Amino acid sequence: MDNSPSGRTVVVTGGTRGVGAGIARAFAETGARVLACARRPPEQPLDGVEFTSLDLRDPPAVRAFFDALPRLDVLVNNAGGAPYRRLADADAERHARVIELNLLTPLTASLAAYEHLRRARGAVVMIGSVSGGRPSPGSAAYGAAKAGLENLARSMAVEWAPEVRVNTLVVGMVRTELAGLHYGGPDSLDAVSRTVPLGRLAVPSDVGAAAVFLASGAAAYISGASLLVHGGGERPAFLDAATANKPSDRYDQEE
Repeated sequence: MDNSPSGRTVVVTGGTRGVGAGIARAFAETGARVLACARRPPEQPLDGVEFTSLDLRDPPAVRAFFDALPRLDVLVNNAGGAPYRRLADADAERHARVIELNLLTPLTASLAAYEHLRRARGAVVMIGSVSGGRPSPGSAAYGAAKAGLENLARSMAVEWAPEVRVNTLVVGMVRTELAGLHYGGPDSLDAVSRTVPLGRLAVPSDVGAAAVFLASGAAAYISGASLLVHGGGERPAFLDAATANKPSDRYDQEE
């Protein structure tokens, strides 16, 4: 892989807003040529980022997009997401569309990009979620898809080595322009932030910096890995219910 940032071409799926825009900006700041593909253009153009309209759920269109590129060094599979929806509140077909977007489209894009990446000895970065490693009530299909995405990345890393490295960023809660839809208003966002050991939600640039690292020569011996970007995770709920180590007015004296 060409480790000169200005010589690289990077594709970020869903790279027009939120986490995806943060990733696209981070790569653009390295001097790489960055292409963001999504169904709709960004509301505001991103400096140094080219936009291509692409429905990632259309495999022939995805193949045509990658075939037309002169080269490709890095693919970031970021496109995804899901609304809050309990399992029994929707039919299986609707949940299947969530799985398609979050698991099948990264597979489609990776396969379409493979020959480019093999020639460039490039890298794939999957954007996973902590929802894939714990219960995810209200977004069960999304969590299941993200769990599958991590496993897909590990298998892909073995099959495509040594030419292509494949890793996953396991992302926690992120403060984006849509954060209020998931966490509520400012007071709720502050309360949610206090549940994170580092005391805040991530911002898109945090995820972008981690993606740049995994795609860089600094991570040349990292493949098949899952890097947690979650601010330290979540405080275990049982600690707030347990009484064994709670402070007390009693003076404990060593015998």
